[in-house]
Amino acid sequence: MNLLITAGNTLAPIDRVRGLTNVFTGRTGADVALHAHARGHRVVLLTSRPDAVSALNPDAADLGERWTLSRYSTYDDLHSLMERRVRAGDVDALIHSAAVSDYLAAGVYAPAEGTRFFPEDGAWGGAADEPPRLAGRDADKVKSDEPELWLRLTRAPKLIDHVRADWNYRGLLVKFKLEVGLDDIQLLEIAERSRVHSGADLMVANTLEGAGAHAFLGPLAEGYQRLNRGDLSARLLDALEILHHKRTHG
Repeated sequence: MNLLITAGNTLAPIDRVRGLTNVFTGRTGADVALHAHARGHRVVLLTSRPDAVSALNPDAADLGERWTLSRYSTYDDLHSLMERRVRAGDVDALIHSAAVSDYLAAGVYAPAEGTRFFPEDGAWGGAADEPPRLAGRDADKVKSDEPELWLRLTRAPKLIDHVRADWNYRGLLVKFKLEVGLDDIQLLEIAERSRVHSGADLMVANTLEGAGAHAFLGPLAEGYQRLNRGDLSARLLDALEILHHKRTHG
């Protein structure tokens, strides 16, 4: 199979030297990619964390023509790389494990003179009879002399939701879902709804609390299966190979 795998985290720039990101390292996607290559598949890995690949396999730079690693940094970088690869039309399976920004920076502001924020009740106050006002502070490097800054965030479009609806992808699709503070039943209910919404064939779901120990994979013949984290890459590839064989051989 020709596999396109995303891994790592995206940066949402605030200015040219600062940005918002998350804690995820890209290790899971790197592990899946290396396992897939070892099985003979052709792999394109889009990652912000190539160090995760070299930590798992110091010789990854010499894996040959079936292996391509492209590095990205920002949400826009990943969007562009994914769209170009998907629209090329030669991807049999897309495994989207990257932890993509949910929000993007849309402006930096400071309270204008006389404007105050009261955190006790979440209210703003202005000087005299003036309404409260924020002044824009966007710059190549936002100055650090303001007493406080306010960052406006807007929701980022879900990249995985572009894959079928906008990029006309018809191959196999794997989605990842991480939640916090849920029990297994709640997690799987949310995960399955999310899988169906995105038109994904398989879902990998876990919670932050259990992320290092286990994950759920499904839907398989027996529904969602709880797997030890160390078995995830092999079991995911097993499931994809079965689905691909059914598609290509009936």
